[in-house]
Amino acid sequence: MDFINSSEVDIAYYVLSQAGKTLYYKDLVLEVIDKKHKPVQNLSAAISEVYTLINMDSRFHYEGEGQWGLTEWNPPEVKRTHATSRRKTVSKAAAKASSDRKKKLESIQE
Repeated sequence: MDFINSSEVDIAYYVLSQAGKTLYYKDLVLEVIDKKHKPVQNLSAAISEVYTLINMDSRFHYEGEGQWGLTEWNPPEVKRTHATSRRKTVSKAAAKASSDRKKKLESIQE
């Protein structure tokens, strides 16, 4: 890959695809800056600039706790048709768990 003529986000995509796992944002950004061989006068400004570009690109997915991965690694979200059907499912599961706990307590007390 021609890193000098590639955009920062394309390099970030390449780095993540080669790593095959999520990376901490600072490690990812520093790797991009290193591969780009871009002269950096202010490191924190350069990190902020690359981070912003990654954040705005839909190919990247924030995993939490500073970790970034590729969107293609995550299955698409299943959209629910009704919020009430989800609540019913949750309340049924909660009722069953409560019932199971009650039965266990009764068997212990016997």
